[in-house]
Amino acid sequence: MKIVLVTPEIPFNTGSIGRTCVALDLELILIKPYGFSLDNKAVSRSGTRYWKNVQLSEYDNWNHFLTQRSPTVDSLYFFEEHGSKSFYKPNYKKDDYLVFGCESVGLPKDLLVGLKERIFHIPMTNPAVKSLNLANAVTAVVYQAMRTQFSVAK
Repeated sequence: MKIVLVTPEIPFNTGSIGRTCVALDLELILIKPYGFSLDNKAVSRSGTRYWKNVQLSEYDNWNHFLTQRSPTVDSLYFFEEHGSKSFYKPNYKKDDYLVFGCESVGLPKDLLVGLKERIFHIPMTNPAVKSLNLANAVTAVVYQAMRTQFSVAK
């Protein structure tokens, strides 16, 4: 599985997500522009000593990513608060891309055109909370997506 962050803004979140990717042996894909420099100490501090082990790929924009990777629509899972289905519904596969937007506005609307069936949300019971922290959302989704792999693990 691959974690894709589209225009991440907060270095601490990206560092924390990178650490999760190392723990689970997942690739982290970053789509520019970022709201920080990858040289920022906050990124490495959040990823602690693991940042150097992140399997990192970078793309200049979403179209560059699509051109270089050529993912099938069925391998793309987008996560947004307005997703029509719960993130518990899909049967994720090892080669899927779990796509998240930036902290302030989520995924660009034009990126999601025609993909309504590929947009998922994380259920929350208290309507006072609009969304989760990006690093927390990624961690919740990736562990749910990998649940079948863990059920057969030691």
